[in-house]
Amino acid sequence: MERVSFAADKPLDLVAIGRLCIDLNANEINRPMEETMTFTKYVGGSPANIAIGMSRLDMKTAFIGKVADDQMGRFILRYLRDNGIETKGVATDRTGAVTGLAFTEIKSPEDCSILMYRDNVADLKLEPGEVNEGLIASSKTLLVSGTALAKSPSREAVLLALRYARKHGTKVVFDIDYRPYTWTNPQETAIYYHAAAEKSDIIIGTREEFDMLEQFDGNAERSDEATAAQWFGHHAEIVVVKHGKEGSIAYGKDGSSRRGSIFPAKVIKTFGAGDSYAAGFIYGLMKGWPIDRSMEFGSACASIVISSHSCSDAMPKLDQVEDFMRSVKQL
Repeated sequence: MERVSFAADKPLDLVAIGRLCIDLNANEINRPMEETMTFTKYVGGSPANIAIGMSRLDMKTAFIGKVADDQMGRFILRYLRDNGIETKGVATDRTGAVTGLAFTEIKSPEDCSILMYRDNVADLKLEPGEVNEGLIASSKTLLVSGTALAKSPSREAVLLALRYARKHGTKVVFDIDYRPYTWTNPQETAIYYHAAAEKSDIIIGTREEFDMLEQFDGNAERSDEATAAQWFGHHAEIVVVKHGKEGSIAYGKDGSSRRGSIFPAKVIKTFGAGDSYAAGFIYGLMKGWPIDRSMEFGSACASIVISSHSCSDAMPKLDQVEDFMRSVKQL
């Protein structure tokens, strides 16, 4: 499989655009949320987690988004800065919008759910005029989260960011990140996902997320090969289809495919796995590694995060991932 080539002369490695919110993770695990009394606050949102994950791996990262003009918004901004993420692309809402909240329920390692509060949230108020073209032009990669396409004006802001990326030779990674409660209907979802996928170089999603994307495409067999093939006619170089415990399959434009395995883990919760996998996988690609090694590294990152209570706080540093991989291979 051919390696993805990134512009070498750009100062930033990755700029992410999309959801910035608060995760409130249950402290009393192995019980339903009705019986959960205390939660711990973390910065959340898939693109935020991926940007934090990349920054922890010593990649130069920035964010384009919007936060509420409140204590939670200021907490998010401070956390991003403390993690070395450039925030000049993050605007502050002045309309009274609030910060999105995600309460997590951890009934068991296999039975986890999220209760989202997404009404009138600041991250979906990002305006096209607030998208920093300079940040995108100076970055090797733009990470787009599909949730940001769910409502105007955020969806127009994302589509403009995609246009800027194509204009400036910035590679686009599209994390489908489907959250049904944010969208009006499935048809709308498919149409806007298509618009983003057509402009993307690397597309990552679960089989179920690709099913949502392909509602009008006739892939009744849910074939991963058919899924990947349709995007290679646009800009895509790599399409990754994730299958949970079965691992993931990466398809290349040259017709090749690679299956990635998962590492053993003492699982506390399942959420955060996809974000940490994406951070590790993108890191490997940007380092010029073969696809197999990049997938393995992403899987190791995922195993570390699902063994922890948090998502953003648990994003590992490079030496942690290397130590973890060595320890597993010695077993």
